[in-house]
Amino acid sequence: MELLVWDPVTGDQHHLAVPRGFLRDMQERRIEGAVIRAAGVVHHFQVALVGFDENDRKRAIACVYSSETGSWGNPVSTLLPDEVLKDTDFFGVPAVPVGDSVYWFISGGSSRILGFDLHRQMLSVMPVPSEFDRKDGCQCMFIQAEGGGLGFLAKSGCKVQLWKMESDCDGLASWALGRTIELDTLLPLGPEEKKSLLIIGHAEYSNVLYLWTVIGHFTLHLESLKFEKTFDTEIWFLHQPLEWVYTGEMGIGGAPGGANLLHNA
Repeated sequence: MELLVWDPVTGDQHHLAVPRGFLRDMQERRIEGAVIRAAGVVHHFQVALVGFDENDRKRAIACVYSSETGSWGNPVSTLLPDEVLKDTDFFGVPAVPVGDSVYWFISGGSSRILGFDLHRQMLSVMPVPSEFDRKDGCQCMFIQAEGGGLGFLAKSGCKVQLWKMESDCDGLASWALGRTIELDTLLPLGPEEKKSLLIIGHAEYSNVLYLWTVIGHFTLHLESLKFEKTFDTEIWFLHQPLEWVYTGEMGIGGAPGGANLLHNA
C-alpha cells in the first residue's frame, strides 16, 4: 500500500506509504491522488489523496503530503449523500486542480464532484449538471473554465457542451452552460466513425482535447476549434498530456540547477 510519485523526465521517484484512516482496497479503486506543484516552485511538491474512511464507508476522507516536511497532514472527511453510496468509487477521470482546490468525480447510484480545498482543508460534495447525472453514453470531465474557475465538459454523441460553475449574489453555486460544439461539423468523419468518437484526454494549459475514432487520433483546440489528425491507430487508450518540462538537473525534490522550461514538449 504505497504511492509512487514519479517524474517522467528525470526518472526521480518517491515512495509514500498510504496514511492511516483510508479504506485500503486498491482493486476497487477506493483511493485516488494528484501531485500538485505551485507555479515556479520546482523543488517541492504536494500529494492530495482522497478515498473512503476505513471506519465509516459513508464518509470520504482526504489528506495532503508535503515533500518539504516529508509527512502527511491531518485527515479531513465529509459525509457522502445517500444517493451516491451504492457501489461508489472514483470515476477514473484525472483530478483537476483549480485555484486552491482539487476536484474528482465520484460515481455510484448517482454522480457527484468531490472537491478538496487545500487552503481551508475542507472536503465538499457538489452536483454535476443535472442532465448528465446517470446519462448513458455520456463522457464527462473537469476542465478549467474560460476566465478561471471550475469547468465541466460533457460529450454526448458528437455534441460537446462546456459548463462553468458560477455563484449568485447569495453565494449559491450552480452550473451555467457556456458553449456547445458540434464535433461532426469540424472533423472529417463518416456515419460509422462518428459512433466511435471518444475523448481520451485533455491538455489543461493549452486547452486541447485528444479524440479517438476508428480512423485515428485527433486533437481539437477548444478556443480556436482547429483540429489536427495526429496518427492512425485502431487502438484507444487514455492520454495524460505532458505540457511543461524542465530540462537539466530537475528531479522532484531536487535543486533547480540552471534548468530551462520547455512549453508543450
